[in-house]
Amino acid sequence: MRNGRQNEVVPERVLTPAHLNRALLARQRFLERDDLTIPAALEAIGGIQDQYAPAGYIGLWTRLRSFRRAALTEALEAREVVEATLMRSTIHLVSRADYPPIAAGLRRLRREWWERVQRQPLASADVDRAAALARTLLANGPMRQKDLQAAFAAEGFDRLGWVSANAGLDLVRVPPSGTWDRRRADLYGLAGDWVGPMDASEEDGLDLLLRRYLEGFGPAPLADAATWAGVPTTALRRSVERLDVVRHRDEAGKELLDLAGLPLPDPDTPAPARLLPVWDASLLVHARRTGILPEEHRPIIFNTKTPHSVDTFLVDGRIAGSWRHQDGRIALKPFGELAKRAMDEVREEADRLEAFFAEA
Repeated sequence: MRNGRQNEVVPERVLTPAHLNRALLARQRFLERDDLTIPAALEAIGGIQDQYAPAGYIGLWTRLRSFRRAALTEALEAREVVEATLMRSTIHLVSRADYPPIAAGLRRLRREWWERVQRQPLASADVDRAAALARTLLANGPMRQKDLQAAFAAEGFDRLGWVSANAGLDLVRVPPSGTWDRRRADLYGLAGDWVGPMDASEEDGLDLLLRRYLEGFGPAPLADAATWAGVPTTALRRSVERLDVVRHRDEAGKELLDLAGLPLPDPDTPAPARLLPVWDASLLVHARRTGILPEEHRPIIFNTKTPHSVDTFLVDGRIAGSWRHQDGRIALKPFGELAKRAMDEVREEADRLEAFFAEA
């Protein structure tokens, strides 16, 4: 990187795991809750993975001040927030403004992945034919998944037909499905009908994906951004040039990409207790470099015996236990012995979350 005034090379900064941990916490709003609007918050943190509908609500509650549970449902109904299959072919919440370019950036690559994975069965579930049928069925408005599946079966498609349509067509989950009160996200609509023109370019979408990743999870190697987005690393290489990134190094000399002006707190910055929902993206492998999830706990959080991860809590910027809501209470389960002061802080957060669950 060059200093424009003196035209001298500025040495790349070496960042320790502690730097990267605090950077992640700051960008994910775990160091301090924010007053952003819901769409702006989703843009700042790279969206929220939302296979389990309450995760979106809890994920925003732990990041925003004065967040009302009804506020996310209202934002979905007002089409300010979109729920759809996006990064890593999983359900995400993103802002309405971000949805068209992100969908465009992923569309071709997501389809190629699906066709590659389902190479043998696709003879009976052609993606284009399935997408055309779904487009016809949804032309008159949203439909339930069970009704769409029945219509596909009536047209001779096997069980992969409806899934293939998702790979070939931009679809959104339509509220009230996929909300706190109706958690199954099974009402589908055409994205163009729900959010408007879907005319962004793939190039713009890939640029935005890299930008959102660095804003929410950086500094990071390019490969981590690709893992988060669910695309090949090569797909993002040109975006690096177009975004004019800042470059750092980790202690092993690996290049870390970033954008100018984003938080890089001191490693000794105090980190408050926070409760995280299932599948919070800050715990996935693309953020492993930050140490937010100690590796000895990873098999507890993500394991083959449960269909999803578990709810967790942070102490000093690292996962230190799990929590569970049952009978109106939040039960806490530390993974090891914690100081009384730390446990009291976690309990205070748990009491706040209990009140959130109890909201009318």
